[in-house]
Amino acid sequence: MAKPTVVVVGADKGGVGKTTVARTLLDYFTAHHVPTRAFDSESPKGTLKRFHPDLTDVVDVTSVSDQMRIFDTVSDANVTVIDVRAGLLSPTLHALRDIGFLDSVKKGQLTFVVFHILGPSLASLNEIEETSAFTGDARYFLVKNFINNTSFFEWDQATYSSYFKKHKDAVEIAIPKLNEMAFEQVELASVPFLTFVANKGAKGEAANYSFVLRGYVRHWLSNVWAEYDRVKLNDIFAGAAAAVAGGASAASGARVSVVSRS
Repeated sequence: MAKPTVVVVGADKGGVGKTTVARTLLDYFTAHHVPTRAFDSESPKGTLKRFHPDLTDVVDVTSVSDQMRIFDTVSDANVTVIDVRAGLLSPTLHALRDIGFLDSVKKGQLTFVVFHILGPSLASLNEIEETSAFTGDARYFLVKNFINNTSFFEWDQATYSSYFKKHKDAVEIAIPKLNEMAFEQVELASVPFLTFVANKGAKGEAANYSFVLRGYVRHWLSNVWAEYDRVKLNDIFAGAAAAVAGGASAASGARVSVVSRS
């Protein structure tokens, strides 16, 4: 059994697209054949649950009983993805410290990954300072999610560096912007991005989505996964992938064939 990995996806500021990123991660793990479960903290009715109902349970991450549901059972899957509701990233990290989760990470008993989703505002970037205080033993990713044509202050290198270059262990990931009409079509279909690309419905039945819009989603998802490959996300759970899919190279081959399907 591989060492359990817990992936927290969140932000304190709302409207930065954290659930979209969580969805791409679930598709990525699915394509790599990694046993994964997910928790959606948008209680009582979560968006992640709508797209990945078979993998996802809705929880109240501020509730002790729901915290027990998540963290008492991390060994039940190789990867646990937690989509943290807007405004609750910092409180969740505080709770992980208080229950001893971060100590277990420090001892090497768990692998902890934080996807900190950033918006193009100083209010969002100011979260980095507080969040990084809890991520010293985690794989900490600063995710620039391009939900519009922003630059994340790259035009002002002094401002940009003061946020993105201050924490030497943080790794940047850039999520490109998806065509608006393609995004809306996936929203209407209420299926994972991979399922939409494969022209399938929620129950695996044949669908009739636009060839053009599927092409946009395929190209976008391929670019997102290229970012995950660039930062060696697969290395975090390579042991699990090897155990169930014959190694990372076989999993990578599966990924390419799925994304290229038309």
